[in-house]
Amino acid sequence: MATPLVDPLATGTHTVDVDGVTQRYHVHGSGPVCVAHSGGPGIDWGYLRMPALERQLTIVYLEPVGTGGSGRLPSHPHGYTRDRYSRSLEVLIEHLGVPKVHLLGHSHGGFVVQYHALRRPEQVAGVILYESAPLTGPEHSAEAMRLVQEFAAGHSDQPELPAILAGFEALGGTEDDAGITEVLKALVPVYFADYWGREKEFAPFRAAVSAAYISGQDENRQPIVIDDRKELGSLAVPALVVVGRHDFICGMKWADELHALIPGSRLLVLENSGHFGHVEEPEEFAGAVAGFVAAAS
Repeated sequence: MATPLVDPLATGTHTVDVDGVTQRYHVHGSGPVCVAHSGGPGIDWGYLRMPALERQLTIVYLEPVGTGGSGRLPSHPHGYTRDRYSRSLEVLIEHLGVPKVHLLGHSHGGFVVQYHALRRPEQVAGVILYESAPLTGPEHSAEAMRLVQEFAAGHSDQPELPAILAGFEALGGTEDDAGITEVLKALVPVYFADYWGREKEFAPFRAAVSAAYISGQDENRQPIVIDDRKELGSLAVPALVVVGRHDFICGMKWADELHALIPGSRLLVLENSGHFGHVEEPEEFAGAVAGFVAAAS
């Protein structure tokens, strides 16, 4: 690979070619390098900005292929497998010129990060599995719906609740960028521990939500289903599992299972957070992640 003309870790926006597809990324902060992979798949990377953590680490935020300014696969909106995302990570890490990086994966990004660390551990100094899980599929969906029902029962007096429940009904039938963005904006309160109690604080986050539609199917239109339970016992890099006590989509059940499956892993429970602890409890989140990185470096 040719030596880049611009420092690939300079603050700002950069691109790198991955097998003919543009991978865009953004660099902020200073300190040890941590590559952050956002969730969805398809959610715009900006929601994952972690200013408190940037004071202690150099964060390289990916715009995963298929979203934002990164390129689309020829099979878009299909074909966004973990193998594709892992290939982007492989090339990006080589491009950065750092022998090993820490990987932080949020939500679906956690699935990608654990997959990459299992297959390319020589590139990885440690992983932060932030609101991840060992599997997707019916078991995962059933647990999420159980927690949504608990949420609905506890917020039955909220005027927005009918629109939120309608959003869940609409989610599976929405197949365009504008539609998926609209549905996700409606669902935002469920992802927070106390959205309405801190609405003035969190409303800008909600307003900024943007997404690209990605089907969840491979190039052959087969559903992409994940089950890492048999492999996680062989994860050979330091791991920190981070979960919000009130997260419904990748909550305590899955964090506890990840922690039990991964040898020597650490578990951080953010007691006053849902799915977005870096927004709800930023200092607690940043302190724990930076401490983990320092210990694992």
